[in-house]
Amino acid sequence: MSTSPSPHSSTVTAELVVRGSAVLEQGLVPEALVLIAGGDILWAGPAAHAPQHQARRTLVHDGLILPGLVDLHCHGGGGASFPDAATAEDMLTAVREHRRHGTTSLVASLVTADAATLRSRVADLAQLAADGEIAAIHLEGPFLSVERRGAQNPEHITDGDAELVRELARLAGGALATMTVAPEVRGADQVIEALSATGAVPSLGHTDGTSAQMTHAIGHARDSLRRAHGRSALPTATHLFNGMRPIHHRDPGPALAALDAAASGDLVVEVIADGVHLDARTVAHVFAIAGEQNVVLVTDAMAAAGMPEGQYRLGALEVTVEAGVATLTGASAIAGGTAHLLDVVRFAVTEAGVDLVRAVRAASSVPAAVLGMQDRIGVLAAGRRADAVLVDPELAPVTVLRAGAVVAD
Repeated sequence: MSTSPSPHSSTVTAELVVRGSAVLEQGLVPEALVLIAGGDILWAGPAAHAPQHQARRTLVHDGLILPGLVDLHCHGGGGASFPDAATAEDMLTAVREHRRHGTTSLVASLVTADAATLRSRVADLAQLAADGEIAAIHLEGPFLSVERRGAQNPEHITDGDAELVRELARLAGGALATMTVAPEVRGADQVIEALSATGAVPSLGHTDGTSAQMTHAIGHARDSLRRAHGRSALPTATHLFNGMRPIHHRDPGPALAALDAAASGDLVVEVIADGVHLDARTVAHVFAIAGEQNVVLVTDAMAAAGMPEGQYRLGALEVTVEAGVATLTGASAIAGGTAHLLDVVRFAVTEAGVDLVRAVRAASSVPAAVLGMQDRIGVLAAGRRADAVLVDPELAPVTVLRAGAVVAD
């Protein structure tokens, strides 16, 4: 919680003051102030404790003030796809689509492809990261289960290749944040070690492995990350339940092992709470069982996010979107999401009954911590970048601020 200054403190000059009910570090504060200058937050807390200040502009908001949202897993939006975009401007189309809906920090996700394509795409995204347009890069594959591939191209799914991981990490220039790997693939342990050593977080998923294999991989990833002292001390699970062998009472599979680890504080699980990938009660169960800081809400969004129904692409595969559901054309496999992260937060709160503050944190401060960026994004607090989402009572975006500037529609 931000503290008030001494009586002798000088007056704080802010470029913008935002006043209203806010989700802050200490929880929901009904009468709060956020003081912003130079793109950063100078102070955030109860209005009654605010320092003396003068402001060039004051914005009074009747709804809620949320921290800018952080999406760890996003393939595209606005008609553009990170795996398929021809130019950097195409990629920015996807970034801007999600940004104006409240996702002020986005991790761009690629899909399984041949090594040459991955090298090219990572290099393109590394420039966007260097420019501050995306927060980081996520690689979903190619070291996955063919049986649980979902919308991944089976032609390019391979055994683990630690040297390729190291090469892609070098091309990313420090921007490779996470990579999805199936625990049972040959070479998975070496991939986990390479990811941890290069500053990336192993994300376990798209797996047909056993409960024991998942538990082993979680422990190995956790130990490797702690030795590396990288972004995060904990691995993640890529979209829990989706792309995983289903639970059976005589074969519990990887999902229950992941949920156990999230309950004990050894793993962070991604949850796509969009009403398509998971039932609302499943979302509620995950939040009830997992630790407070061990659930991340993600979109897994593809090009159709924010767009009408029709035909799209995800990597090398054709996707059909009908009634908001993206599936591989001619097949039943779900091919990513079509929601924005704020939509996912809304579903978690209104349909799954998740506490508002916890749902917001699962889409802001918790993913920021996975990225090792908790001191910069994900929280409305002094010293953080001035990212905020002003929402109406239905949790729809009204105004989005990124680095203190209003994001244009």
